[in-house]
Amino acid sequence: MSYQTLQCELNQGVGLIWLNRPELRNAMNDLMLAELGEAIENAMHDDAVRVVLLAGRGKAFCAGGDLAWMKKARDMSPQEAQADSGRLAAVLRRLHDSPKPTVARVQGSAFAGGLGLVAACDIAIASAQTRFCLSEVKLGLIPAMISPYVIKAIGERQARRYFLSAEVFEAAEAWRIGLVQHIVPDEELDGAINAMLGQLLAAGPQAIGHCKRLIADVAGKAIDDALVAETARRIAQVRASDEAQEGIAAFFEKRSPAWLGGMESSP
Repeated sequence: MSYQTLQCELNQGVGLIWLNRPELRNAMNDLMLAELGEAIENAMHDDAVRVVLLAGRGKAFCAGGDLAWMKKARDMSPQEAQADSGRLAAVLRRLHDSPKPTVARVQGSAFAGGLGLVAACDIAIASAQTRFCLSEVKLGLIPAMISPYVIKAIGERQARRYFLSAEVFEAAEAWRIGLVQHIVPDEELDGAINAMLGQLLAAGPQAIGHCKRLIADVAGKAIDDALVAETARRIAQVRASDEAQEGIAAFFEKRSPAWLGGMESSP
């Protein structure tokens, strides 16, 4: 499908979504958010897509909101403004709730809503030169739609600092506080991304979805009898699935499982 603000590719199970406004540092507007929501939804329903990779063309991952779009929003009615904000909220939730793993390839800068996209993905790998900022308060705004995902990623204490100060911070700090899980030199970014994609593609696709639901359901819960019983029920249910039976058989028969197709499994 052709988009005005995105480039989408499918390569060996990876659905690659490029933010493609490099002249504006991939700043988001209403059209990009509408297209991004559609592209993510299409990837979720395409059986050929095993992993979704979100990346930005040019020198920046995403600079946040497009200034022309933000200027237009000043004249919106409260109802129009809420509907407009809902576009970003929907994109973030779809990334976060995706049954397929979502990976952010981050370079240059990830500011405001762009930082929110990073936080909403399961895995974020950044160039060591990337800069991050939650800049909203400097415009008299708040990082409302992205807040659930950013706070989940970095915790309340760090959110208190970076939401309120709007200071720019480096990739090393983004790693320290948990916003990204891995940082590498610029020239090694694609190699690190490809290595992670290989790990994700080696896993059973249904097991990946089950794991994401497991994390969402278990995180923050008290370890009581009910939780112990529920986790036992889930592994018993998954163990009986066709995918698990194939994976176990492949392990003992020293062969690749069927879901790898022609790909070799990583060690």
